[in-house]
Amino acid sequence: MVIRDLGQVDYLPTTEAMKAFTRARGVDTPDELWVLEHPPVFTQGIAGKAEHVLAPGDIEVIKTDRGGQVTYHGPGQIVVYVLCDIRRARLSVRDLVTGLEQALISFLKDYDIVSSADPAAPGVYVAGEKIAALGLKISRGSSYHGLSLNINPNLEHFGRINPCGYADLQVTSLARLMGDACPPQATAARELVQHLRAKLPFQ
Repeated sequence: MVIRDLGQVDYLPTTEAMKAFTRARGVDTPDELWVLEHPPVFTQGIAGKAEHVLAPGDIEVIKTDRGGQVTYHGPGQIVVYVLCDIRRARLSVRDLVTGLEQALISFLKDYDIVSSADPAAPGVYVAGEKIAALGLKISRGSSYHGLSLNINPNLEHFGRINPCGYADLQVTSLARLMGDACPPQATAARELVQHLRAKLPFQ
């Protein structure tokens, strides 16, 4: 599996790059994880409803082709895009979602944070507050888009939307849970990738 650390990159060109990669890949193309951060942006999934965008203010809202409703990306958040051939790995979409969630749960456990998944609302939660979101697109048997994990983002921005389409859903972060003990984002990203590699059976 190829790991690409892209730093902070704009949302739209990154999405177009994922689409191009997925269109061009062949049966032997190695799977990739793109680890990055976006400038502040709200993204609206293919089933997204306008009423879940409450008060975006100066933050752009972009329609995208992943599943799910509206979410926020911004500095202080690890985004991992999962460009993997699930048909070659003989995984269902549910298997992939479960693997991503279990990697996040395992990562948080290393910091003594108890978290869980919710089958009715993909993502990872700590005491009912969302700390990580998932959104995927499957094309030609391969996945793109992926997950986002809140390390130390501006949580006020989540208050401008109904996160993932749920009114009053509270959102948390590693920094809120750990305070000064919160690891640097670069460290957290490296550790999360290790957990993803352990949980995902990709080449």
